[in-house]
Amino acid sequence: MDIFNTLIRFRIIPLLKKWHLLNIILGAIDILAIAMAFQLAWFLTYNYTVTLFIFNRNALTLFLGILPVWLLTLYLLKATEIPRTKRYRVLLFEYLQSAIIILILLIIIYFAFRLYTVSRRFMVEIAFFGFLLLFFTRMMEYKVFRNFRARGYNQINTVLIGDDSAEHFIQELKKFREWGYKIVAIFSESESLKQKFSETVILSPKEYINILHDLMEVDMIDEVIYFKKKAVASEIRQTLRSCEELGVTFRMKNGDSRMNLTNAIKSEIAEVHFLTFTNIPHNSYALAVKNLIDINLSVLMILLLSPFFILLPIIIKLTSPGPAIFRQRRIGLRGRPFMMYKFRTMYADAEERRRDLEDFNEADGPVFKISNDPRVTKLGRFLRQTGLDELPQLFNVLKGEMSLIGPRPPLPSETAGYKRWQLRRQSVKPGLSCFWQVKPNRHNMKFEKWMEKDLAYIDNWSLRLDFVILIKTIKTIFQKSGM
Repeated sequence: MDIFNTLIRFRIIPLLKKWHLLNIILGAIDILAIAMAFQLAWFLTYNYTVTLFIFNRNALTLFLGILPVWLLTLYLLKATEIPRTKRYRVLLFEYLQSAIIILILLIIIYFAFRLYTVSRRFMVEIAFFGFLLLFFTRMMEYKVFRNFRARGYNQINTVLIGDDSAEHFIQELKKFREWGYKIVAIFSESESLKQKFSETVILSPKEYINILHDLMEVDMIDEVIYFKKKAVASEIRQTLRSCEELGVTFRMKNGDSRMNLTNAIKSEIAEVHFLTFTNIPHNSYALAVKNLIDINLSVLMILLLSPFFILLPIIIKLTSPGPAIFRQRRIGLRGRPFMMYKFRTMYADAEERRRDLEDFNEADGPVFKISNDPRVTKLGRFLRQTGLDELPQLFNVLKGEMSLIGPRPPLPSETAGYKRWQLRRQSVKPGLSCFWQVKPNRHNMKFEKWMEKDLAYIDNWSLRLDFVILIKTIKTIFQKSGM
C-alpha cells in the first residue's frame, strides 16, 4: 500500500520513534479502536440510533471501567508490542484471548454495578468489534514496521554460532528481513553453511571464542545466538562468560521445552525456542514503566522549567560569544553514538584549548577534569553547580537516546580507554543521573570506583532504586553541589 512506502520514504517512522511519539500514537490508536467498538455495538444494539454512547451514563461507566483493564490485558498478553517474528495466527490468538477475557470482565462489571438497563447483546458486540478493530489496526501497524525494518532500520546486530542444524534458522532470518535481525558474523565448521552464505563473513571456529571476544569489544553486537544440535558445554561457558562481561544478550537453542534454569529466560525467535541469558535489567514490565516515566516526567519537567529554556539561552548569548546549546558526540546504548545537548558553560574555543591543558588533568583513567577549569565562564560555574546546564538532555530522553536515571554517557575518547570489564556500563541506556552523581565526594572519586558504582546500578536495578536516585539528584541540585 502507498501509505507504507510514504511513511518510509519521508522517514516518518524513524522520526516518531526518535521522539517516543510512536508509543503515544499506538496507545491512542488502541483507545480509539476500543471506543469505536463501543460505538458500533451501541449503533447496532439500540435501533441504529446516531447518538454517541458517551451520552448514556451506564454505557459511559462501562467504557471507563473496561478501558484501562482492556489495555492492561493486551499489555500482559504482549499484544501491544510490535512483534519481530510472530506469525499472524499467533497475533490472532492473542487478540482472541483478550476479547474472551474482556467479555468475562464486562459480564462481571454488568452484575457488580447492576447495569441492568444495558443490553447483554451490547456487551457481546463490544468484545466482538473490539477484537476485530484492535486486530485490524495491529495488523496495519505490523505491516508498517515490517517494511520499516526491511529497509534496515531498528535492527538487532547478531552473531551466530552454529552447525548444519542452524541452516534453516539462518535462512529464515535472512529471508524475512522485516524481522530486523542483522547477522554480523557466523562462526561455524559447517561446509554447508559456508557454501550457502558465502556473502556473510564466516570466521574459522578454531579460535572463535577469542575472535568473538574481540569482535564484541569493537563492534555494536546486541545478541549472540548459539544454535547447535548438540551443545558443547565448554563452548557455552566461555561464550556466556564473554557475553556477560560486556552485557551482550546470549541465546542458546532450547531443545527441551521442559528445561527450566533460574538464570535463564525462555524466549522465541521464528518459532524456535531459546534460553536467553542476560545480566542487564530484563523485567519487561518494570522496564516499560521506566520508559513511561521517562517520557511523561521529561515532558512535565520541560513544561515546568520552560522559563529556564527561554531565559538561559538569552543570558548565555549575552555573557559570552558562541551558541547557547552545546552539542557533543557521546556514546549510548551498546556503543551507538548520539549528539548530547547541554547549555554551554565554557567559552566557544574550549575544545581547542583542552590540548594545552592535558598536563593539568586531575582525574585518573581516560576522563579529563580540572577543578578550576579556565575554560568555564562565570555563568557556566553557576549552571554547573546547580545542574541547570544538563536540562537540555531532557530532549535526549524524549528522543530515546537517554533515560532519566542511568550511567552518564561517555565521550568516544573515554570508551577507547576503557578496560574490558568497564564496557558493560554501555549495555544499558545512559542517563541524566546515577550513583556517582549523588555521592557527596564524587569529584574526588577514583575512575575505577566510578565504573564500579555504575555496574552496581546495572546489577541491582529496580524502579525503587531509580526513584531513590531521582530524589537524591533533586536534593543535590538544591544543595548546589553540581551534577
